[in-house]
Amino acid sequence: MATAPVQAAQVAPQKFPHPLKTRNFALWWTGATLSLCGDQFYVVALPWVVLQLTGSAVAMGMVSMCAGTPRAVLMLMGGAVADRMSPRKLMMITAICRAILVGAIGALLWERHLAIWHMYLLATGFGIADAFAMPSAPAMMRSLVEPQQLPAANSVWQSTALLTGVAAPSPAGVIMKSLGAAWAFLLDSFSFLFLIAALWKLPDFNPAKPGAPKTGVLKSVKEGLSYVVNDRPLRALVLVAAVLNLFLAGPLSIGLAYIAKKRFSSPVSFGVWISSVAAGTLAGMLLVGFVRVKRRGLTMLGATSVLGVMTSVVGFIPGLLPMAALLALMGCLSGFANVHIQAWFQQRVDRAVLGRVASVMMLSAFGLMPLSMAGAGVAVSWSAKGMFLIAGVAVAIVSLFGAMQKDVRAIE
Repeated sequence: MATAPVQAAQVAPQKFPHPLKTRNFALWWTGATLSLCGDQFYVVALPWVVLQLTGSAVAMGMVSMCAGTPRAVLMLMGGAVADRMSPRKLMMITAICRAILVGAIGALLWERHLAIWHMYLLATGFGIADAFAMPSAPAMMRSLVEPQQLPAANSVWQSTALLTGVAAPSPAGVIMKSLGAAWAFLLDSFSFLFLIAALWKLPDFNPAKPGAPKTGVLKSVKEGLSYVVNDRPLRALVLVAAVLNLFLAGPLSIGLAYIAKKRFSSPVSFGVWISSVAAGTLAGMLLVGFVRVKRRGLTMLGATSVLGVMTSVVGFIPGLLPMAALLALMGCLSGFANVHIQAWFQQRVDRAVLGRVASVMMLSAFGLMPLSMAGAGVAVSWSAKGMFLIAGVAVAIVSLFGAMQKDVRAIE
């Protein structure tokens, strides 16, 4: 009789506080958020400065390609390294390197000694750092909170990343116009100090278990590829996502900066458009929680088809605010579709191979980004309107092709 209350207490589920009430997570989140705000200065300033130096959209595409190529090539290696050493140390190393690189660019711009090859070097360095820093973030988060807190922690982090993308680019454009582009790079360099300081105060954690066998990177990639190839609906959606990235990433990044420069000669307009895309994406992600979808496959591809149609008219929209409204709608469709794709992917793939399949999907996205950036740089010099028209038509056609696949239509 006396043991009953004890047994009840032992089986009672343990309640965990919100991640922001956990000291280590709150410390990391604060430093990372301030660093993300600084990154928006880099996002606005980089293409703007390249256009000022060269006046060439091709050079802007080459800078983006310099960042995307090492990021794509080294991403799988970065994930392997993140599994073998402390993610805290790896994130500190990459943050220090990026702070030095972007600070050096700001100093060169301040002294009027900046050349285009410096921007190529900066972009390449950032691409290498991203390849190792991005896979470290999930491992870092797992070391800061309990497994039961991970859903809330990921929600907080992803929402914060989107909100900084909404709120920061426009002020970054204003400050850049008032103080000069050099300040944008210097402020970004300074913002890394907040992340470095937060990581410095956190405890160390090594995900690798002593004595545990380590699977080779090439073998892991092969297993992930085999899984994707043998799963027909997954294979079809990976193909659609890859093509969408090819035709959207470059045109939206390079094309919007080019149009803002030619029409308005102000970084403020570019910052407003970036914020509009981010705001729409956040709204689309939140909309998923209120709209129930029965036929998920057709819904996802229907959204991307409409997105293609909207993309095709981007080059023909006059005025700052009409363009911002269109980009917000495009972001909403993109966010809505992406959440459903991610949810279906996580539900379908076996947990034992989830990480490896995710790395294959990430590689397909980042691997095509340099080609998208380089192609957009060439195409926008020919015709911004023509580039967006061709990209939009391609997106719509690929989405319709995906909808013709029976296995994709059957996705619930």
